Amino acid sequence: MAVKRGENEEFKQSGHVLDINEIYKSFYIYMSQGEEVISDKKKKRWFSSKQENEIKALQDIFLKVDHGEFIALLGPSGCGKSTLLRILAGFESPSSGHAKFKGENINGPDPQRAMVFQSERAVFPWLTVKGNISLGPKLQGVNSEDMEKAVKDTIKLVELDGFENAYPKTLSGGMLQRVAVARAIVNRPELLLMDEPFGALDAQTRNNLQDHVVRIWQSIDQTIVFVTHDIEEAIYLSTRVVLFTSRPGRIKEIVPIDLPHPRDRTSPEFIEYRNYCSKLIREKEKQG
Repeated sequence: MAVKRGENEEFKQSGHVLDINEIYKSFYIYMSQGEEVISDKKKKRWFSSKQENEIKALQDIFLKVDHGEFIALLGPSGCGKSTLLRILAGFESPSSGHAKFKGENINGPDPQRAMVFQSERAVFPWLTVKGNISLGPKLQGVNSEDMEKAVKDTIKLVELDGFENAYPKTLSGGMLQRVAVARAIVNRPELLLMDEPFGALDAQTRNNLQDHVVRIWQSIDQTIVFVTHDIEEAIYLSTRVVLFTSRPGRIKEIVPIDLPHPRDRTSPEFIEYRNYCSKLIREKEKQG
């Protein structure tokens, strides 16, 4: 895989981009007039007269991710995959344990950890393709010349040449997701976090975008953590598949995928990986 080497060369060769150690995450449900209200524990005083119930989302999560890896988080709905991704993005904090990014505790969002959400509504409808993609560099205070080059290069990378001045309402679902990816990568973050970005798309569009993400990952200096509930998607994309149990989510097994890109979904090796992961998922459902 061709990657550009950045300033932190020594760290990238010897350290972990992500170091997740003994993460536990829970939420609290409070009953109020027959309705469930999810709230953080620190807000307990607001519901002091109501019955509370702890919902365990994640338990005993240990994971190390090296620079340049493509990690797929795979498991049943509600197992905490997206919760872990939000912790890595800095949008949520673990109840206990810690997650480190390049040796530092994650205590909030950072431009070097970009997020692609599963909803195409993450693209601003009042901005053009170029306007959406240039928003990040503007907020980072990038000068106009560098911003213009970064946006142009990114539009070319996601193959949206000719649509710079198009508004989201004129684009297909697949193109909207490419805009969302472009907006996340325009500042060349070290870590790209993707939360089931292709889940709502038809099979053909989803397959095309999977190939597209692999090309992007191979062409820039980046690590990807990708949440999915699709076994075939996880195997097709990743260098390692991290399989979760049902809630509370624990890591049951990490499966290295030793297949070159581009991958053939019909090859005996691919089918073997798919069958193995399917077996693990079924075992988890029986246990859960």
